[in-house]
Order: sequence, then structure tokens, then C-alpha cells
Amino acid sequence: MTNLLSARYQMGAAAALLAASAILSRLMGLVRDKVISWQFGAGSEADMYFAAFVVPDCINYLLAGGFMSITIIPLLARCFQEDEADAWRFFSCVLHWMFVAAGLLTLLGMIFAEPLARLTAPGFTPAQCQRLAFFMRLVLPAQIFFLSGACFTALLYLRRQFSVPALTPLVYNGCIIAAGVLVPVMAASLGIPVQGMEGYCAGVTAGAALGAFLLPLRAAAAGGISFQPVWRHRLMGRFLLTALPLMIGQTIVMLDEQFLRIFGSLAGEGVVSLLNYARRIAQVPVAFVGQAAAAASYPFLVSLFAQGDKARFNETLRSALLTGLGLIIPCALCMAACAWPLLGAIFQGGHFGAAETLAAAPLTRIMLAAAPFWFVYMVLVRGYYASGDTLTPAVTGTVIALLCLPVYYFGAVPAGAAGLAALSALSVSLYTMWLAGIWLRRHGRSAFTGLARLGLRALACSLPGAALAYYVSGGCLEVLPFPPIAAACAALAVGGLAFALLFVPLSRIFAPTILEPLFHRICGVGQGSEADVNRRPKH
Repeated sequence: MTNLLSARYQMGAAAALLAASAILSRLMGLVRDKVISWQFGAGSEADMYFAAFVVPDCINYLLAGGFMSITIIPLLARCFQEDEADAWRFFSCVLHWMFVAAGLLTLLGMIFAEPLARLTAPGFTPAQCQRLAFFMRLVLPAQIFFLSGACFTALLYLRRQFSVPALTPLVYNGCIIAAGVLVPVMAASLGIPVQGMEGYCAGVTAGAALGAFLLPLRAAAAGGISFQPVWRHRLMGRFLLTALPLMIGQTIVMLDEQFLRIFGSLAGEGVVSLLNYARRIAQVPVAFVGQAAAAASYPFLVSLFAQGDKARFNETLRSALLTGLGLIIPCALCMAACAWPLLGAIFQGGHFGAAETLAAAPLTRIMLAAAPFWFVYMVLVRGYYASGDTLTPAVTGTVIALLCLPVYYFGAVPAGAAGLAALSALSVSLYTMWLAGIWLRRHGRSAFTGLARLGLRALACSLPGAALAYYVSGGCLEVLPFPPIAAACAALAVGGLAFALLFVPLSRIFAPTILEPLFHRICGVGQGSEADVNRRPKH
């Protein structure tokens, strides 16, 4: 186990590891949501559970927990190069203040849970808000572990140790599932009535403590770590200046899910849950391609920028964008075409019936339309952060978020779930295009060379297969005399095969660089095109 935790990876291996983790994490997340949808469907109890994350997530955003590796890695890396003892003092200072800030905000959130529940779910009844406040109090302590553990995860990324960060979401989701299933059983044996989502809420905090805090702490300690009672350090000012735009700038990407929950509560019962299930599916290709590419490429981008190697910096960014975009477009189109059987296979059953499946399918297709923009954002924003610019993404994203607020309330809510899903996809897409335009003006076209051409070719190669998959999978669902889940699985398999039968030969002819690297990695055959080989950065 020690060897696993101390393994160091190059960019390709790191991306593969994190991609595998993203796939398994999303699968576990879908299993978790499957259990929830089976037990509670798309109703009031599920709505309250998903809404319970609005305040905890906002605390995480406020303290830039999700960006800890981005804000601390450049400073910590340089500090370790100059003076290791001083680097540990800086690390200890950040960790101590993060723990105190997270604990204080969590305590305030628990004290004021009821008014916060009314604020974040304005469409809920008083009884629902009271239960939502109870759920929030169960979930809020997880942020202490998330935010403190983020410091150790950043240290592991700095050391290029990706195994434990890859395990973290798996442990987290595993704890939620286990607690959601086991807590009601254990409570019943003790004569304690637990009939709702309490177990899942408790699992969130348990999963954060084990997966996001204890595992990274153990891995960091195995590689050597030094704690000191430090509350002041000369680099804290620079750290805060770097993190401040991320703390103050609540971008549309950060708030997208929260907007769907807040305004979804105004659109009717079950809307929050339906949007959540649809978003879970739509984020699968983003996690599969985007999160892995972004997390794996960032330490290398930081290193290249620190070395002043602008050419390799742009080439690394370009390589990540090209490789991922060529994969996410066909993946998103195939999933959109097969959204009906996909949702049926994953969620339908128990309290989640055919009506809920049909209601969630168009929402999923709308959100999947923005998947390529989500991917470009996740990689491009790492380019901004690696070059020391956290202000531009924060300012532009906050402007988009503020502009979207009245549109959500006056335009999307009256249009129902479809209007909310469409505005979500549109806002993220506009934000990504704005960031790309700013990058082009400041840094030139090097990082985007060939990106539009590859995207158009991937789209052209995918559309015929998507059209065929849509009609074939829908037809199978209507005619197959199987139970619903079996019919959905069969239709999904047939639809996926129909898509592949058209997409694979078309892409091999008109866009060979899309699948050649994938075939090379999976099958161990083929050397890739000369252009593809030449554009790979050498590390």
C-alpha cells in the first residue's frame, strides 16, 4: 500500500489514473442516486436532500476549497525549492487558518440553518424548510473535513502522487451509499424511527472525514510531513491575494448546480430532483474527460510556467484540449441520443417511474449540449490559474452569474424544468466562450490551433450515428416485450452499437486523431498519426 501511495506519475499516466477514478466515482455516484431514486423518486424528500447541499457548497466556494491545489501549489512549490523548513511553516499556517475558518462558518451555518433553509429553498413549505434545516445540520460538518483535507490533497498533487486523490471520491460515495442503506436498518433495530434521507446525510460527513481528510493525511504523512503551530507567514498575503478572487468571485460554474436547486424549488415539487438526476448524467462525460485532463495537466502547466517555457506551456494546454474535445463530443451526442433508455436503465424503478424517466430525458439532452463547453472551461481555466491569473475567471464568471439571476427568476422559472436546464447550459457555454476570447487576445492562438477544426469534424462524424441511435433505441423501447429495466438496457446497448457502427468508420476516415490515441492505449496497437505524435509534449 505504501508503494501505491508514494507512486509518482507522468502526465499521461496521471490522466489515465484520474480518468479511471472519475469513471468509477461517477458510476458510484449513479449507484447512489439510483438507490435514492428507487426509495424516494423525484419527490419532496429527495428535493430536500439535494437542496441541503446549497449552503455547504457555498461555504466550500467561499473558502476556495475546490481550488486549494490551484492557489497553494505554485507558492508551495517555489517555497520548497528555496527553503523546505519555511515551506512547512507556510503549509501549517494555511492548514490552521483553513480549519478555523471552516469550523467557524460550519458552526454559523448550523446555528442559522432554519433561516438559511428558507433563503435557499424559497419554494418549499415551512414544514419542508424545517426538515431541510435538519438535513443541512447533518451535512455541514463535512466541509471541515473537505477544506482541511484539501490542503493535504494539494501537497499530494505537488508531489505528483495521484493515487489517493483518485481514491477520495470513491470512498466518499461509498460511505454515502453504505450509510444510506445501513443507518435505517441499524436505527430500526434500536427502535429509532428513520424513514427518510437522514442516513445519506450522515454518510456525507462520514465520507468526507474518511475519504477527503484521513486518507490524504495518511498518504502525506507517509511521504514526510511537518506540522508547526504557525499562524503568521510572509506568504499568507500572496496566498490570500491569489485566493481572494476565487473566494469573492462566485462564478456561474460554481453556482450552476445551486441555481438549479434554488430556482428549481420555485418550479414545482420534484423539479429539483429531476434536474439533479439529469445533471448527474450530463456531467459523466465531463468528469470522464474534463476532470482527469484538468487535474493531471495542472502541475505540469505550473512547472512550465515557472520555467518560463511558454512554447511547451501552450503545447501542453493545446494537447489536453485537442485530446479531450475529440472524445467528449461523440460521447455527449451518443448519450443524448440514448437519454431515454439511459435514464431508464439507471434510475427507473421503485418510486422513479416511467413518467419521471420521460420527464428527465429532455433535461438530460439539454444539459449534454453544454458538455464540450464544460470540458474546455475545465482545462482552459487551469491555464489561467497556472499562469497566476485567478482574477479574470472570477470576474467574468461572477458577471455572468449576476446577469443570469433575473433571467432565472423571470424567464426560466415560468418555463419550468426545461427552461432552467436550458439557461444552465447557455450560461456555462457563454462563460467559456468569453474566457476563450480573452485568452486569444492576451496569449494568441497557439493553445487553440486546430481546436475548432477538430470539434467540427467530431461533430460531423457523430451526428449520423446519434440520429441512428436515437431512432433505434427509441424503437426498441416501444416494441421490446421485456420488463422496463431489461428493455432499457437492451435499447441502450443497441443504440450504443448503432452509434459506434457509424461513428467509428467515419472518424477513422475524416478525423483519425480522435480515436487513434485511444486505440493505442487500450489495444496496444497503432502508433497514431505523425501530427498526433509530434504534438505530444515531452516530459
